[in-house]
Amino acid sequence: MSVPSVPVTGIPADAPMLDVREIDEWDAGHAPGARHLPMSQLVARINEVPADDPLYVVCRSGGRSAQVVQYLAAQGHPAVNVEGGMQVWAAQGRPVVAEGGASPAIV
Repeated sequence: MSVPSVPVTGIPADAPMLDVREIDEWDAGHAPGARHLPMSQLVARINEVPADDPLYVVCRSGGRSAQVVQYLAAQGHPAVNVEGGMQVWAAQGRPVVAEGGASPAIV
């Protein structure tokens, strides 16, 4: 099954994003305005998935988010995978923020 995907350059600045990385990765650096729901908690917290159409799903490099997009699509959510994940997001100069005022990093 192919997963709907979009390059970072194709994501609008105000696009709804769901970051599915674990808490330590999120704390180190994430896109401003993104929502956080770790992949490991997705099934238990499925009711917290935003109803945005489309919902851009991101992880570190695009692997976990592709799995989440496939799962969400099966549940009827219009989700799209962010190709290359936060690594490409940061490399292209998109904004990244960290929790607690630390210097943002993609880990």
